Amino acid sequence: MKKSLLLVIGVLLTTLALAENTAVVPAPRLTKTNWVSRHEAFLAEAKQGPCDLVFLGDSITDWWRTRGLEVWKKFYAPRHALNLGIGGDRTQYVLWRIENGELDQVKPKVVVLMIGTNNLGKEKDGSQRNSIPEVIEGVTAIVKEIRARLPETKLLLLGIFPRATADSPYRLQIKEINQAIAKLDDGKMIKYLDIGKVFLEEDGSIPKTIMPDRVHPSAKGYQLWAEAMEPTLAALMKQD
Repeated sequence: MKKSLLLVIGVLLTTLALAENTAVVPAPRLTKTNWVSRHEAFLAEAKQGPCDLVFLGDSITDWWRTRGLEVWKKFYAPRHALNLGIGGDRTQYVLWRIENGELDQVKPKVVVLMIGTNNLGKEKDGSQRNSIPEVIEGVTAIVKEIRARLPETKLLLLGIFPRATADSPYRLQIKEINQAIAKLDDGKMIKYLDIGKVFLEEDGSIPKTIMPDRVHPSAKGYQLWAEAMEPTLAALMKQD
């Protein structure tokens, strides 16, 4: 009898674990050897201040340090911007980083957030990473966490950039996610902005001169990003 009960409990626990949305469960990314050390470096950098602007995200944000460096120097270095992007990050990893202090030492005027594209697709074993509703929940969880920790900071939530070919399933998935997270715009502290069209040709294709791998912007792509975002960002930076 006891064995049967334990078996039932085991099945229930397994079912609950499988049903859990990993996109909203804060987790360290221990499979990447330098991930924790990068997080610790961010903590140290945040203490140096001042910081009026924070970028938070994955490799697309991270690469402001490389491909987008010259554009960063022009648009964001003068604003004392802090880059908290790590390549490969998903919503759960960003949640962990926030919960472990990355926003605790700063009081920026604006946080620019773009995250979620790495939650899509499949793992190496072929299993699905996250569903569209799960990714939406993950992005929403990050927005709520930022607002809770930085109640006086404006949040500029960017729509996930287009990726892959025009007929790729990613396009429809990203469109659905963006339509959902756009509703997080509250007209006051949270502003949603989708600039994806600046990376696309009329037929929906992404030129390699703008995104060589159809995911990460080139130097030209980062220039387009900065120019498209600037009017909205500038307005948020000026608001009291």
